[in-house]
Amino acid sequence: MNAIVTAVSRSSSHSFSKPNQDSIHLLAGLGIEGDAHLGTTVKHRSRVAKDPTQPNLRQVHLIHAELFDELTTKGFAVAAGEMGENVTTHGIDLLSLPAGARLLLGESAVIEVTGLRNPCVQIDRFQKGLMKAVLGKDEQGNTIRKSGIMAIVLESGEVRPGDAIRVELPAEPHRPLEVV
Repeated sequence: MNAIVTAVSRSSSHSFSKPNQDSIHLLAGLGIEGDAHLGTTVKHRSRVAKDPTQPNLRQVHLIHAELFDELTTKGFAVAAGEMGENVTTHGIDLLSLPAGARLLLGESAVIEVTGLRNPCVQIDRFQKGLMKAVLGKDEQGNTIRKSGIMAIVLESGEVRPGDAIRVELPAEPHRPLEVV
């Protein structure tokens, strides 16, 4: 199956969910035009409170649509943008990508994967029990965070639903994703 963008979302406020858009414009080094998380330094309120000079490694949030299918089987109803992601994908295992992987979105946008999203208490405020549903354990008992990945924008461009996603892996050895 070919990897595609199924939805794009943004919000100018620090709301949990982001409304779907016909397109979003990614700006190199900054993030998504018109989104509350746009900038070279951290914009997430908890991180700003700790150190507002930290680099913004969370310019773009991506979630795989397959997660929504999994959540449906657990009794949740979650649609694209509702968990705060900017780009909803289908046909790509986002969680298995290594740090530094590049995703080419649409005709010209390029993002670099920086790490995993760490789900926060806002997820349970959105739907009670959802936090537990987006966390799992592997065979060794390590926590698996399913609520998406974060990236920075390397090359500007428009991204729309239906756009192709191409993956460029970094040189080996690959580094597994960690929380950013």
